[in-house]
Amino acid sequence: MLENVKPKEATAIINSLLGGVVPKVGVQHITVGRSPEIEAFVKALDDVKNGHSMVKFWIGDFGSGKSFMLHLLNTVALKQKFVVANADFTPDNRLYANDGKGVALYSSIMDNIAIQTKPEGGALATLLEKWIEQVITKTAQEQGLSLGDIRDPQHLPRIQAGIMQTIQELTDVGGFDFGIVVLKYYEGYVTENDGLRRNALKWLKGEYRTKTEARQDLGVREIIHDLNYYDMLKNFCRLFVSMGYSGFMINLDEAINLYKISTAVMREKNYEKILTIYNDCFQGKVSNFFLNFAGTREVLENDRRGLFSYQALKSRLETNKFETAGVRDFAQPVIRLLPLTHNEVFVLLQKLKEIFDFNYKTQLDVTADDIQAFMEEMFNKPGASEFLTPREVIRDFLNILSLLRQNPGLDKQQLFGDIEIRDERPNESAVDHLVDSIEVL
Repeated sequence: MLENVKPKEATAIINSLLGGVVPKVGVQHITVGRSPEIEAFVKALDDVKNGHSMVKFWIGDFGSGKSFMLHLLNTVALKQKFVVANADFTPDNRLYANDGKGVALYSSIMDNIAIQTKPEGGALATLLEKWIEQVITKTAQEQGLSLGDIRDPQHLPRIQAGIMQTIQELTDVGGFDFGIVVLKYYEGYVTENDGLRRNALKWLKGEYRTKTEARQDLGVREIIHDLNYYDMLKNFCRLFVSMGYSGFMINLDEAINLYKISTAVMREKNYEKILTIYNDCFQGKVSNFFLNFAGTREVLENDRRGLFSYQALKSRLETNKFETAGVRDFAQPVIRLLPLTHNEVFVLLQKLKEIFDFNYKTQLDVTADDIQAFMEEMFNKPGASEFLTPREVIRDFLNILSLLRQNPGLDKQQLFGDIEIRDERPNESAVDHLVDSIEVL
């Protein structure tokens, strides 16, 4: 069953899942039961490759696999030659703000940019240098010069002109300053001035907080801030496509933190930003752009604070009324992640056992019957039907494997019997009460 798993992937899978988080690499090796969703996603990727744009909302209960799904989408998109990025909404990262929380989300996105050769993120500098090399090659061809000659300092103005011309053709808002900063990056690149390159990257990642500081370091008039960061994301999308990439995909997880925003006005402004992006994508105002949101049903459906509290979003995101559990519509913007079946969980645990053995170079005496017994213990415990999530099943199973590896004499059946079911869900009722109290004040 175990195929093409690399040692680095095996270690990432085991360590991450033991820690209760989704591994950044190797998720394709532990995927079960999501074939229809993946097939629909691949079709959507093809549409985005062809110049369309897309917004999807991945909705499921706490621990149902939303974050896992986003990481799986990453793996698929990277193989399709997309530039991808992940970021989480937090109390300090959001779509709309006037106190730096919007550009903080942008900075997180830019920090986590990934390509197939750098799947774990941090690929912005690599992409910039690749693009600059493409401009140098194009300029050399247009000027009838060799690649060696074009790098001579006397031809620097020609390359600078080529960079600015290309940037101006690709960008809408903020193109001039964007171009100047890329020129500064190029200058640092050819002169091996690491400080200048760092400052240029700092600007491009939205990390300057004052125009004065940016002007002193780079000679530009503007900085990336809460109100223009979305335009910069669109500029980067065009830049990546011009380089030969299929598009730019951004995954935004933990949408519960938009739901938790304490003031109704600010929450509505964030939903309005989602609506703007949604309309831009589906009305053809932006090309080759794919945005995924992940959240719980409450985030989507709550009529007071969820996305459905904003009527224009509700009308766009309501489920196809003809959809049933057996007849799914994966073309609609909202994809609801149904719980894994017991058979799918069984297959998943078998895969994890093989990866665990491969990672630790061992062969634990845990059979298919043992896995079945473990599942029966878990799913028959009081509270399992209400509280048990795939995350907890996986973590308990790996914890037991870890104990057995280090203590071979332990009784497996006794370990299975010691399992306790805990409610790991966030206390949303308490959150509701707190936020309602703040709004009343």
